[in-house]
Amino acid sequence: MTAPLLEIAGLTKAYPGVVANDAVSFAIRPGEVHALLGENGAGKSTLVKMIYGLVRPDAGSMTLEGRAFTPAEPRAARAAGVAMVFQHFSLFEALNVAENVALGMEDPPRPRDLAQQIREVSETYGLPLDPDRLVGDLSAGERQRVEIIRCLLQDPKLLIMDEPTSVLTPQEVEILFHTLRKLSAEGTAILYISHKLEEIRALCDAATILRLGKVVAECTPREVSAAHMAELMVGKSLAAPARAATPPGAVLLKVTGLSLEPATPFGTPLRHIGMELRAGEILGIGGVAGNGQDELLAALSGEARTSPGAIALAGAQIGALGPNERRRLGLLCAPEERLGHAAAPDMSLTENALLTARLRQGLDRHGFLNWNGAQAYAEQVIAKFDVRTPGAHVAARALSGGNLQKFVIGREIMQAPRVLVVNQPTWGVDASAAADIRQALLDLAQNGAAVICISQDLDELLEISDRFCALNEGRLSAPRPARGLSMEEIGLMLGGAHDMHEADGEMPHVPA
Repeated sequence: MTAPLLEIAGLTKAYPGVVANDAVSFAIRPGEVHALLGENGAGKSTLVKMIYGLVRPDAGSMTLEGRAFTPAEPRAARAAGVAMVFQHFSLFEALNVAENVALGMEDPPRPRDLAQQIREVSETYGLPLDPDRLVGDLSAGERQRVEIIRCLLQDPKLLIMDEPTSVLTPQEVEILFHTLRKLSAEGTAILYISHKLEEIRALCDAATILRLGKVVAECTPREVSAAHMAELMVGKSLAAPARAATPPGAVLLKVTGLSLEPATPFGTPLRHIGMELRAGEILGIGGVAGNGQDELLAALSGEARTSPGAIALAGAQIGALGPNERRRLGLLCAPEERLGHAAAPDMSLTENALLTARLRQGLDRHGFLNWNGAQAYAEQVIAKFDVRTPGAHVAARALSGGNLQKFVIGREIMQAPRVLVVNQPTWGVDASAAADIRQALLDLAQNGAAVICISQDLDELLEISDRFCALNEGRLSAPRPARGLSMEEIGLMLGGAHDMHEADGEMPHVPA
């Protein structure tokens, strides 16, 4: 058997009140695609940060190619042959591809030589990319290629990938997997983090599973089911989200001829958006990141104003109303960006609950804030949605991404909205929490609310949606019943191969 490339022995890291990694041990061999699995808060992020030199371990050791490996910073890790593609891209939109790649290199070659290297590497690994293109003009999948090629130019021995397919179409996922398999065949080891367990089964040779900071299991993914891996991660059986079949009710939300210019130079204009949403219905909207999702949510939430008649809630024109007025009427939204948009990072969970629930929960009176009521409401959200935190006094930024997501979604659902619009509701959330959030959305619709779920997770949309639309370059397709749609059909829709109903912005209702 081949000697390990990277061997981790008893790695431990503790923070005040929590042990993030507790004597973690496992090994990765050259050419192996190794999955690192675990629910939110299991310790995955801390572990890869120690491997990449962003965090120093309290105890334990690492060896790389048989030699002690103690990177004090990412530069040292890269020099030793470890590269990492982060979940959140670190690119400058106003610079071109080659300039962004150069910023990630210790000693970049001349621009002309670097551009040639980018072309050669992109062709070799099936990741077509023009080094002269402005990053602000690239799709999410193309931006990920920039990050990957920047890593490949370092000729890494180990490539760490954190949730790499969260912004990709099915076709782009296939391209990425082809690249990773080619790298693996050439001897590059890959440490792969993802909550998409079917992808893990299709791609990975081995898996290490963490729970509460400890290694609880190892397995060969292709030999076990996704459900079994999920149960190993959370320590219990998971029930598939479900609801009783009920016919949709009256139209609650109608959008007609909605066009909107983006707030930033690199945003996406909305063009002739039309839709109808009925009580008890979940409308799934899929699309690759950067095709107008943020702009659509801003238009529906009231952060971006439209013509009065472009949006109607239960027959009342609300296009000119702001977010507070729309919330008062029952239209609530949960944006994709957790910190800074959905939650104020340095405010406590109590304060964050107060920010959006003040009107519908009656948390103020005659100009005075009801702090006890706000704290009680925050604690109800924490309890109902199993938010792992010491209490409602904790700042939002102190929570893991998945736990903050549970709080944000729970905070909106528990206000009993008439219409709820959510963007990426389970982004970065583990299998158990994702199932809970999806069930909560189904329950909300079951109780008569209407839900718009904007997501790049196509399995999620097919699981909970009654109808499906695709958003491409700011245009929305005609709806189709979600039941029976194939991934190939959806992939074509996401790429723009569908009827966009641009003539009048109307979208006919198609019964599910």
